[in-house]
Order: sequence, then structure tokens, then C-alpha cells
Amino acid sequence: MAVLHSKANVVVSQTQNFYAKVYALVRSVPKGKVTTYGAIAEALGTKLSARMVGYALHAAIGSDVPAHRVVNRYGALTGRHHFAHPNLMKQLLLDEGVTFNSDGTVKMEKHFYTFRGNKKGYFNK
Repeated sequence: MAVLHSKANVVVSQTQNFYAKVYALVRSVPKGKVTTYGAIAEALGTKLSARMVGYALHAAIGSDVPAHRVVNRYGALTGRHHFAHPNLMKQLLLDEGVTFNSDGTVKMEKHFYTFRGNKKGYFNK
């Protein structure tokens, strides 16, 4: 049993470490900019972990992590249902000067934030 308990502690520790790295990156996104779940995963060297980034942000609800600055790759506010009010995420972005397309998605070409060392650049060409 001690071995199983030890392995569980390692998994919890690794998850907490991953979440802490996600939070640090999200905190580095300036006001008026957004990033994506995939861009965060890629910046952490785990390109296929975008879903885990979403789990981390869900766990951060009510904290100082500016989760409203994370959108999906199309600029859609897919995390909006995790906020106290469905329109809160958009309102927080509008308050920071983020602009939207007519379909309600963020103007990614204007507001996408690229992390240092991220070669892909997505919308910043």
C-alpha cells in the first residue's frame, strides 16, 4: 500500500507543478491580450496538453489568475461558463480593451499574445 500511496503523491505533485506553471504563464499575459490553451501547453513543452491547461484554469476560479485572458484557438470564449456570470469573461476582456469580431470571437490578429521562445507565433506573423 505504501508504494501506491507514494505513486499517488507523485502524480498529485506533478499535477500541482503543472498547474503552477500554467498559472505563471497566464499571469504573464498583459492586459488587452489573450492567449490560447494550446499556446500555453506548447510554451510548457507539452503541446498535446491543452485540455490539461483547461483543467488547471478551472481549478483557479476565484483566484488571482486572469483566466479570462485564455480563449480557444479561434478566439471563442469557451471558458465563459466557468465564471460567475456567462457574460463576465467578455466584460473583463472588454474592460481591458480587447475587441471582438461580429461573431463574438476575439480579434486574435490584434490581441494574441506570444510567449517568448514560442516560434510558431500563431497570429503574430
